[in-house]
Amino acid sequence: MSIDRAVLLFAGVMVLFSVLLTAFVSPLFVWFTVFIGANLIQSAFTGFCPAAMAFKAMGIKTGTAFQ
Repeated sequence: MSIDRAVLLFAGVMVLFSVLLTAFVSPLFVWFTVFIGANLIQSAFTGFCPAAMAFKAMGIKTGTAFQ
């Protein structure tokens, strides 16, 4: 698995997790979902992604999007 796919998997899991928290714990967890979306948007424009940096530090091979 490359960093690109790991980031997509991580983002998808976090979005689903935040939606579950919003539905079953508190509606205020919707801000967690907003944060994830904003991070995805900024990484699309800047190429900077903290999750990609963490996955790279864990030794996951580099893909083409986050280098």
